[in-house]
Amino acid sequence: MKSNTPLLLNKLQTALDKEEIAVLPAEVHGVLTGLVCGGVSMENNAWLKPFLELTNDGQPMSESLTATVREVYKDVINSLVDPELTFMPLLADEDDPLADRLEAFINWTQSFLTGLAYIQPALDKASADVQELIQDLTEFTLVELEVEESEEHEEGFDALIQHARIAAWECLREFRGLQDEDSAPKTLH
Repeated sequence: MKSNTPLLLNKLQTALDKEEIAVLPAEVHGVLTGLVCGGVSMENNAWLKPFLELTNDGQPMSESLTATVREVYKDVINSLVDPELTFMPLLADEDDPLADRLEAFINWTQSFLTGLAYIQPALDKASADVQELIQDLTEFTLVELEVEESEEHEEGFDALIQHARIAAWECLREFRGLQDEDSAPKTLH
C-alpha cells in the first residue's frame, strides 16, 4: 500500500526540521485526521488552535510551516471525502524498513486518537462499532516494533493500515453526522 503523497511527506518533514519542531509528519497527519474525523469546525481556521495545542504547546508556528500544515489539512479532508477512497495515513515511504513504517503508523495512530479525543471527549458515548474501532487502534499502538522483513509481516502491516482507514471513515461518518457518501462535503473552500 502506498502512503499519501511522498512529496507532501517530504515537504512537511523539511518544514518541521527548518522550524526545529519535534513533531513527526505522521503525528501531524494523525492529529489533523483525528480533529477532522472528530468533527472540528471547518469554518475559518477552527482546526488551528487545537492543532497547535496538541503539537506545539499552543505556540504559533511560522507562516511557512502553517501554510504547509494547512496543505496537509486540506489533503486530509479531500482524501477522506474522495469517492475513490484515497485516504491513507501519511507514513514513512513504502521502501523504508518495515520497523520504520510500523513506528510511523504507531505515531500516527496515537496522534489520531489524541486529536479525536480532543474534539470528542466523550468517546465512550460513541456507537458500539466506533468504540470497538477506537479500542482496536489503541491496541495497535502496543504492537512490537522489532519485526523482521517478511511477506507475512507486510500483509499484517497492510491489514493494520486498512483497519485505520476504516476507523477514520467511520469516525468521520459518526462524529460529523454523515449518513452516506452523498452527504459528505466534496471540497474544502
